Amino acid sequence: MKPQAEVWRLDAGGASVAVLTIPGSLERHRSFDVDVTLVVRVPQPLAGAWHALTVELDGRQKWSRRINSNSPGQTDGLDHHCRIELPAGQALRVRAVAAVGGAVVSQLLVEAREELDGRAPAG
Repeated sequence: MKPQAEVWRLDAGGASVAVLTIPGSLERHRSFDVDVTLVVRVPQPLAGAWHALTVELDGRQKWSRRINSNSPGQTDGLDHHCRIELPAGQALRVRAVAAVGGAVVSQLLVEAREELDGRAPAG
């Protein structure tokens, strides 16, 4: 019987830290597409507003970016995508950390979609 693709999702809302833990599977090797999304509300006027996102995998920094916020009075954001291979038995801990100056965190989202047969599940 073919395994069903796993989808793990954590919406931390306006929190500045989100931690998603995917437990290990003793039965099989797995591949995940991991997406981290930060959405911020931008002040009007901008007044030097900025936002930053750091992504850690199993306690090691994978990616980090800080940019000046745009779109005064609206939203702006940062996204990071990566693919992770998990050998049988290995768990994964994804930690996303948002930082802002002047802007306000609106949503911090971490999602991992397992890829089966070269394709991640839809939806």
